[in-house]
Amino acid sequence: AAQQGDPDAFESLVRRYETRVFALTLRICGSREDATDAAQEAFLSAWQGLPFFRGEASFSTWLYRLAHNACINLLRRESRHQAAAGPSLDDEDVNLQLPAAISSPETEVERAELREQIEAGLQSMTPEHREVLILREIHQCSYDEIAEILELDLGTVKSRINRGRTQLRKFLLQSGNFS
Repeated sequence: AAQQGDPDAFESLVRRYETRVFALTLRICGSREDATDAAQEAFLSAWQGLPFFRGEASFSTWLYRLAHNACINLLRRESRHQAAAGPSLDDEDVNLQLPAAISSPETEVERAELREQIEAGLQSMTPEHREVLILREIHQCSYDEIAEILELDLGTVKSRINRGRTQLRKFLLQSGNFS
């Protein structure tokens, strides 16, 4: 129905994907303002391009590609290619569903420190390695989806994920937060 121009149907799609698209744009752009602009640009592109969507990929893959392109365009316009991965890996920002468990204050402090170190590790990476890790580990995209979103060969995606994980592991080992 959205593809036929039904604005209510498109609004339903926006509501379904807005949190995930914003989380992706936030991690690529690094600031809430830029992420909001990129997410809006992605949804505008989706609305304009929906009549031409052929369904060769899933809608979410296509939308993530639009969001990625919007981020890259925004960063290029602002000449900020060294953009941060995002303000935090806080569970609320990525909308993770974690089991409710009662933990000690010490455990909570350790988790917060680890999240900060992971964030710092992601920020220290090249954008190419950071974005594949974000898509794989946070957004749970398959290798094929990542290849399609980023328009890369599958082997390149696998290589970047492996190198990114190695860089993050090395960073965490050096900071004393990984054993």
